[in-house]
Amino acid sequence: MGNPKAFLTVPRIEAGHRPIHDRIHDFGEVEQTLNTHDRKLQASRCMDCGVPFCHWACPLGNKTPEWNDALYKGEWELAYRLLNDTNDFPEFTGRVCPALCEKACVLNLTDHQPTTNRENEAAITEAAWREQYIKPMQYKRNGKKVAVIGAGPAGLVAANRLNKLGYSVTVFEKNEDAGGLLRYGIPNFKLNKTVITRRINLMKEEGIEFLFNQDITIPCDAINGFDAVIVATGTPTARDLNIPGRELEGVHLALDLLAQQNRVLAGMEFSKAERVTAKGKDVLVIGGGDTGSDCIGTAHRQGCKSVTQIEIMPRPVDGPDDPQNPWPNFPRVMKTTTSHEEGCTRRWNINTLEFLGENGKLTGVKIQPIDWKPNPEGGRPIMVEAGEPEIIKAELVLLAMGFLKPQHPEYPDNVFVCGDAANGASLVVRAMASGRDVAMKVHKSLTPKPLSIRRGE
Repeated sequence: MGNPKAFLTVPRIEAGHRPIHDRIHDFGEVEQTLNTHDRKLQASRCMDCGVPFCHWACPLGNKTPEWNDALYKGEWELAYRLLNDTNDFPEFTGRVCPALCEKACVLNLTDHQPTTNRENEAAITEAAWREQYIKPMQYKRNGKKVAVIGAGPAGLVAANRLNKLGYSVTVFEKNEDAGGLLRYGIPNFKLNKTVITRRINLMKEEGIEFLFNQDITIPCDAINGFDAVIVATGTPTARDLNIPGRELEGVHLALDLLAQQNRVLAGMEFSKAERVTAKGKDVLVIGGGDTGSDCIGTAHRQGCKSVTQIEIMPRPVDGPDDPQNPWPNFPRVMKTTTSHEEGCTRRWNINTLEFLGENGKLTGVKIQPIDWKPNPEGGRPIMVEAGEPEIIKAELVLLAMGFLKPQHPEYPDNVFVCGDAANGASLVVRAMASGRDVAMKVHKSLTPKPLSIRRGE
């Protein structure tokens, strides 16, 4: 701990965001960066607590106090080595993680001014790439082969870990490129796709084979001959809203918009009939989570007329604390993203009744205010009407209501499931942790167990 009093004298300073009037005209990353001097000062605020709750809260078990200390002292390469020891791809989490470590930081629990761990993480990793601390390595092969189905964060971590352990790893991906929802779900203004491509190219140089446009299911001849198979296919089925009018032109799942827009930015072309766009339209986003927020930001950049977001659940409390959900639980407080700041009408306790249209095209959505009352039998609260139905004008509806947890058949003993495919939709950092854990399970299953020698033999 280089400066034990820094948290008393150095205030929390975030890098901030590009001005709204500038950023809504492109898909460049919204978040800015601090200069090296200020970034080191922010790292100095870490108190190296005797019980580091940040380490405990992080699904990856990041050694946050250690790499913050190295960053403060200017030892950037050491900081990266400490970070990369637990986190295979800190350039991803440094951009899109909700920073569970910061919610658990003692400085957050005392005065809601946690160490800027997520931003520090991103800065350390970018410095590592810039200064070429990250270089391709070659690993001695052990003669065993592993197939990974799915190139999302969980599959990529599993492949990366097993490759370093000497396995010959082949990754099968149904899309035309790697990254999963990192590439096809998260907008470029949060995660530029060159960041993903840079890491994938390194993994290829280190010996991992990627096969794209491969829609693999088990059993399948393509994965015969592998000693183990990892299923990391995520949660491919989005939660739909099957109400009257669902078939109207203009009603789409969120990923119809997000994935297509990312492909357009990558150079793919779509016909006018295929194109999902918010240009010149009143847009309604159904769902109050991060995916809904991403739809709002994308709609603005496509030139929408207006955006409204509705959520069936009650409005969260204004932070920073939620008395009904105290620490160590994740705080369920009002969250305003950069996309919300760009302009959006937000409403809660709203149920969607019907999609309305003319000549097969969407023109509006019938909604109704509702409320929730306790269920006398326990369990999920009961939804009750709380107002008269009304109509929201909309030419484009985006359904951002989450994903369904996939159901798997019984697999052979050498098949392992990880990430969202195993646990249901969750955070990128949790998917990465699951990929790391399953890699160790595969390694243990394929490693010969030492013979035990009984006494007297």
